[in-house]
Formats: sequence, structure tokens, C-alpha cells
Amino acid sequence: MGIAADRPLIVINFKNYKEAQGEGALRIARAAEAVSRRTGVPVIVAPPQVTLMQVARSVSIPVFAQHVDDVEPSSTTGFVPPESISASGASGSIINHSEHRLPEDAVGRLVRRMRDLGLTSLVCASTPDEAARLARFSPDYIAIEPPELIGTGRAVSRVAPDVISRGVEAVRAVSPDVTVLCGAGIASGDDVRASIELGAMGVLVSSAIVRAPDPGAKVEEFARHASEARGR
Repeated sequence: MGIAADRPLIVINFKNYKEAQGEGALRIARAAEAVSRRTGVPVIVAPPQVTLMQVARSVSIPVFAQHVDDVEPSSTTGFVPPESISASGASGSIINHSEHRLPEDAVGRLVRRMRDLGLTSLVCASTPDEAARLARFSPDYIAIEPPELIGTGRAVSRVAPDVISRGVEAVRAVSPDVTVLCGAGIASGDDVRASIELGAMGVLVSSAIVRAPDPGAKVEEFARHASEARGR
């Protein structure tokens, strides 16, 4: 279900920034798609939930939901079951982002349900220890993001590089097939390069791209440094 594990990956979480509302989500997604085609670097986009189907139908790169709920497709007003993600045309979802946390048992159930639906799971963890615990569910990806650095421009790869290296080791010890990403404060191509050199296979990013004056140029910068870090 996941992208080839030997290729650097950029995942862009649009969150609910004003730049990503309505047509803005399409503009950013199309810019990311163009960079991915040009550079060969895989890019996944996670637009606001209300634009999920529209974006999924408009680009060829993978589109993820930003969140999924551990509920059934029934009388669950305002919640998003995995079946809704599948029906939208999206190919996966972020789970347990620090801004939308879930109990660990719910994470496990969601990973299993999404796997049964052919959907890709990207589970977020705040620490290497949490990443190791969540790795037992064997999601496709685990993204390690110290919440205190999210949105600060202080990249985890510079401020707390040991979080990445220890997180990669911790996940591999539990489930070697899980691809480890990192995020929090990633603001430049150099931050991306450092993350990959520390053992991550890519990054989960948000405001540095979504709120950039030229999102496409920022994706291109990240993709170039990701490729160079992997020797491609």
C-alpha cells in the first residue's frame, strides 16, 4: 500500500490554514503534483476534510485525509469513518496527529480497518517511545513529531536530532517494515536533508509549504534536498 521504501517522501498536511481553503487546496495540491512529476520524488497531500473528494479527483498523487475516526458508517454525525475516506477517492489518512489525538487501542483498530479497505495509514507519534508502541500495529508509516516544535520553524532535525535517530531505531526494533518519517518545525530544504541523513525516509510538513508565497517552489526545494540526501 505504501510508496517504495527506498524513495524519499514528502507528506504535506494542509491543516485548516486559510491558504488551503476551497480553491486554495486545489492550487497547492496541483503545485505539489507538478513537482512530484518533474522530480520523481513522491508527494502526498492531506487537504482539509471538506475538500477531500474534490482534491482526490483532481490530482494523480496520493491524497490523504487529515484524520479518521474509530466509528462505523452509521448515525455518527460529524465523525469520519474509514469507509468515508475510501468512498471519497482518497488513498489513506493521517491518524493520531498531535492536534487530533486518539487512544492507542483506537489507533490499532483504525490501522486494521484501513488495511482491510486498501487504505494507507500514517500514524503520528510524539516521542520515540510512543512510536515504538504504535509500531506494533504495523501501519504503513509512522511520523515522529515532537508537538512542542510543530509550527515553530525550529526543525526537529536541528533542535532534537536524537529524537529522529532514536525513533527510527525504536520502530525498526518492533516492526522493520514500517517506514519512518519525521516532522515538526521543518522549514527548509536543509532541514529535510538532515532528517533523511538521520535515518528518516521523508518528512511530514505543513506551514512551511502551505503558507509559503510560492508553495510549488517550496515543494521543489524540499524535493531537491530529499533526492540529494538519498544520493539520487
